[in-house]
This record gives sequence, structure tokens and C-alpha cells, in this order.
Amino acid sequence: MKKKRGISSKLYIALIMIFMYAPIVVMIIASFNKGNTIAWKGFSLKWYGELFKDKALMGALLNTLSIAVLASFFSTILGTAAAIGINNFKGKSRAIIQNVSNFPIISPDIVMGVSLMLLFTFLGNIFRFQMGYGTVLISHICFCVPFVVLNVIPRLRRMDQSVYDAALDLGCNEWQAFYKVVIHEIIPGIVSGFLMSFTYSLDDFIITHFTQGAKFQNLSTEIYAMLRRKIPPTINALSTLLFAAVIIIMLLINLRDRREEKMKADTYTNTK
Repeated sequence: MKKKRGISSKLYIALIMIFMYAPIVVMIIASFNKGNTIAWKGFSLKWYGELFKDKALMGALLNTLSIAVLASFFSTILGTAAAIGINNFKGKSRAIIQNVSNFPIISPDIVMGVSLMLLFTFLGNIFRFQMGYGTVLISHICFCVPFVVLNVIPRLRRMDQSVYDAALDLGCNEWQAFYKVVIHEIIPGIVSGFLMSFTYSLDDFIITHFTQGAKFQNLSTEIYAMLRRKIPPTINALSTLLFAAVIIIMLLINLRDRREEKMKADTYTNTK
């Protein structure tokens, strides 16, 4: 009976893995296809070379990456500060503020996109500016901040407050104790919040579509515009490179986390 359950569970997991990753595997294989259709014509790196010759696509990619990096950087700073501020509240006030900060996460993207569009349109009429790079960046920071808060607050709650107090008693001022104790304790949450913000910003389409204006294009809106014509095979090559970059980053982070856990375990063993 146990053997049958083991086989069925493995089969179930295999089906889930196939369901999730089959489209990505097909895309990666298609990026090395010599032909411009799904039919296999032979192995080639042709579309990778064509990718870097496409100025419109490269410009959209540069806009996407710069927005993602800047939005992640500023949202990490703001989200960490917000998480520390929320954690300092007590009782019902903290619960209410934290629930309010989660509204952008649970609300539909189209609601946030339309509301930001209306806000920028209203402000644009007053201060005489048009939507573009700046409005997209502000929009991405707005919806990325709650994800940073969501990752940092659990780390703050697990932190031992007595360690911070001990640092103050041992001669550190408030800023030194904050940097050496608090930041050190919550850095995994900060890194997770940054990566989550980067991923969501890189992937966003709806909010960008409503706040980009007429002249700005990022990767998602550029690909959407291509749907009216025909999506070129260079998109397969670009998507494969992005997927590989994300996988490499995640592997490096997991290796670092495992190394830190091993160091903590060794330290705990030596102290005993």
C-alpha cells in the first residue's frame, strides 16, 4: 500500500512539474530553432544575434530593467522603514495599519492602474507634465512597497529586542545599534522583499499600460504591441535569457542562505 502511494505521489508531482514547466521548455527549445515557426528546422543561435540588433526591443528591455532596479531599490528603502514603523505600534493600531498596507496586494491591478492614471492625469493638468518614465517608476514603487513590508515584518517580530538593548548598553548609539543589530537581523527579509519587488516590476503589464503615456514602452507593452502584427522569434530568445538570469540569481541566493544556516548551526554547536 505504501509503495502504491509513493508511486502515485511521484506521478502526481511529475504531472504538476510538466504542467508548470512544459511551456517554458518549449519556449527555450524554440529559441534555438533555425526557422521562424514552431516546426523544428535545425539548431541555430540566429535569433539571439537578431535580438541584439532590434533597437526597439533593446530599448524596451533597458526601460524594463532600469524601472525594475530603481523601483526595487526605492521600494525596499520605503518598505523597510514602513515595516519598522508599523512594528513599533502596539495592539489594534498595528493590526489596522498592517491590514491597510496589504490593500494594494489584494486589490486587482486594473483598479490600481486606473486610479494611478486618473491621479497622474489630474496632477498633469495642474503641473503641466505628461505621463512617461517618471509616472511608471512612481507607480511601480507604489505597488512594490507592500511586498517589502510583507517580507520584513515577520523578521522584525522574530527579532530579540534584548539584543538591541544590549548593544545600547555596550556603548553603541541608536544608529550603530540599529545598523549592527536590527538591519543584520532583518537582512534576509529585505533581500526577499527586493527580489520580489524586482520580479513583480519586471513582470508588470496592466499598471504600466495605464501609466506609461504615449511615448514610453517597456518590454511587456512592446510585446503587447507586437500582437497586432506577429511576435518574432527573438522574443523566445529574450525570454530564455531572462529566465536563465532569474534562475541563476535564485540559485546564488539559496546557496548564500544555506551557507548562513550552516554557519549558524556550526556556531551553535561550538558554543555547546
